[in-house]
Amino acid sequence: MADLTPIRFEPAPGTIWRTLDRRFWVAALLGTVGTLLLLGIPTALIPNPIFGRQIAAEPWAYWVWLASAPLAGLVLATYAAPAPGGPGARAAAGETSGSLASIAGLGVFLAVGCPICNKVALVLLGTSGALTIFGPIQPVLGVASSIGLAATLWWRLRTRGRACRIRLPV
Repeated sequence: MADLTPIRFEPAPGTIWRTLDRRFWVAALLGTVGTLLLLGIPTALIPNPIFGRQIAAEPWAYWVWLASAPLAGLVLATYAAPAPGGPGARAAAGETSGSLASIAGLGVFLAVGCPICNKVALVLLGTSGALTIFGPIQPVLGVASSIGLAATLWWRLRTRGRACRIRLPV
């Protein structure tokens, strides 16, 4: 009579680290630099002649910007495929969800931007409302968005490293 022990899936030890090859780290570095520029230039955290701020950036905005850029770069790097035939190639190829990362990235952009320069907040709340309602929630939005990026990174790395070996009943 056959053993009716259920099939168990166990992740191979160290699989996540083996999928983080040179391409991953190059993509993470490029993603971090790109995020710094894409968030810093339009929000005028990086001074430039094209965009400006009517209200100076708060110190927390720089912290949120600098903390979220590496997280976003690492999340972007998880979408870079591992080496062909390498561990985790199947798991990473099947994962395409990026909703939380997109929402978190938008949240960081809204958090570090000037409250008066945000056209949506300005139209919905007016100038005084943008300063008294939207301005105070920007730090909370920045922290929540950074947590969302960290959660996305955790999920993506967990999925990327899930190269399972099957233990069949004997």
